[in-house]
Amino acid sequence: MKNPIDFSRGLIKGKIAEVIFEQMFRESGEFTILHFGYEYTSQELAQYRKTLKKEVVEDISNAPDFALISQSKKELYLVEVKYRSQYNRDDLKEIARTQLKRWDPSWLFVASPKGFFFSPCSSIVKSGGEMEPLRDTWVNKESQKEYLKLLNEFIKQK
Repeated sequence: MKNPIDFSRGLIKGKIAEVIFEQMFRESGEFTILHFGYEYTSQELAQYRKTLKKEVVEDISNAPDFALISQSKKELYLVEVKYRSQYNRDDLKEIARTQLKRWDPSWLFVASPKGFFFSPCSSIVKSGGEMEPLRDTWVNKESQKEYLKLLNEFIKQK
């Protein structure tokens, strides 16, 4: 069984990555950001998790964390956000594969001490777990640099 403190540490790092993602994309001014994840949209379902049909609840509980809607209202991106201290292709490919089973198309954003990565899940699976660095067409490089500094202030390696 995983140590409860280690579990909590991972949970906190994940929440920090979500806040960083939300703030960076909000600051870009290019998107409306909606919380989309299970914990935000399905709080009532949580209490019935053990009695409802397992497959349906699993699909909902694995909903991406955010929906990005372009200012033109013509593009919608469903985004799963993760923090990873190390870049692991097999891990990222598995996350992307899981997302695609239920939410196709969807995107994966990874915050790490070395930078931010953002790719469609289908590309991650096809490339064997490779992700592109977050392009400055999504969030400018100066903003990324500042948010990476902020991320690293909060997340210290053991």
